[in-house]
Amino acid sequence: MSLLAPPLSLYIHMPWCVKKCPYCDFNSHGLRNTPPPYAEYIDHLLADLDADRVDFGAALAGRPVVSIFFGGGTPSLFSPELIERLLDGVRERLPLAADAEITLETNPGTVEHGRFDGYLKAGVNRISFGVQSFDDDKLRRLGRIHSAAEAERAVKSAQDAGYANINLDLMYALPQQTLEGALVDVDRAVALQPTHISHYQLTLEPNTVFAANPPPLPDDDHAWAMQEACEARLAAAGYGQYEISAYAQPGRRCAHNLNYWRFGDYLGIGAGAHGKLSDAASGQVRRRWKSRNPRAYMDAAGTAARIGGDQIVTAGELPFEYMLNALRLIDGVPLQDFGERTGLSLTTIATSLNDAQQRGWLHPDPQQLRTTALGQRFLNDVIASFLA
Repeated sequence: MSLLAPPLSLYIHMPWCVKKCPYCDFNSHGLRNTPPPYAEYIDHLLADLDADRVDFGAALAGRPVVSIFFGGGTPSLFSPELIERLLDGVRERLPLAADAEITLETNPGTVEHGRFDGYLKAGVNRISFGVQSFDDDKLRRLGRIHSAAEAERAVKSAQDAGYANINLDLMYALPQQTLEGALVDVDRAVALQPTHISHYQLTLEPNTVFAANPPPLPDDDHAWAMQEACEARLAAAGYGQYEISAYAQPGRRCAHNLNYWRFGDYLGIGAGAHGKLSDAASGQVRRRWKSRNPRAYMDAAGTAARIGGDQIVTAGELPFEYMLNALRLIDGVPLQDFGERTGLSLTTIATSLNDAQQRGWLHPDPQQLRTTALGQRFLNDVIASFLA
């Protein structure tokens, strides 16, 4: 089957944060005595984009960008003026869809009064708050720099500035958290009426402070009970679950993340940013990532030295990579999308597909690739069954 070019997104990585959290394994760097070179970094992001446009050429031709996501780090450390300069530069280089979703991640502890007006003017139309919890004790244990009251004020400030599309990140299974505590967090989030809530389990990632010195976390059974109870509470409040950890009001699903999960394409610019691009002409899917160290990335000044790695995803790897994303979606994806996004025939996964259906992990639907409730609980095992 021939490979078709899917929707295209842009991910922009802003690597600095006020303080590195003990659970975080992202490419983020806490502030030191000297302020980061924010303005200089914007210049290098645009140089990076210019170089990617040259490298990928025909594979980008005529494809509008459907979403932009500023991740980090804490992107809201960058002033609205710098974000506007960057977005103006992006628009000069790539066509943007008229309804492009543009998300900026922010830490409630870094919000300055009046900034949301500036971000809205710059073109950012969706704000994502890293709240994590509304329990001040849990926030301290997580190393967060904000309080629950500050988080609530920040969300209301964004709403007052005119933002109608807001996400709140919440964690559960926190150190010594009870089921009641997890539900209180959900209730306080819902009371703010965001359009979207990302609700995910705290996990101990390698090379983090928590991995080296694990805090007392709820066991698997208690964590599962929290997940089920919070899912029900969110559903009752009108937030439909559409991905393992994503809940949205009607019509407010995150376009950027949906493109990831549907195995769409995305350019990644910035220190440590990852990208994936399909080339219909060659029938290949390529992954590229940038140098992680911000100084080394900027010193590369848009040259080949900015690239941390670049590889073609092999035919043997594609089924696993596709399932790693698509099976996270509660409603699944049309089965025909597998061929269009990978260029592979369905016969290449027929045995694994049948096996997963026999185990009760996937619905026996000839049109839709979709996990059952059992498959969602054992999702890692389902995905691993598609390894070559």
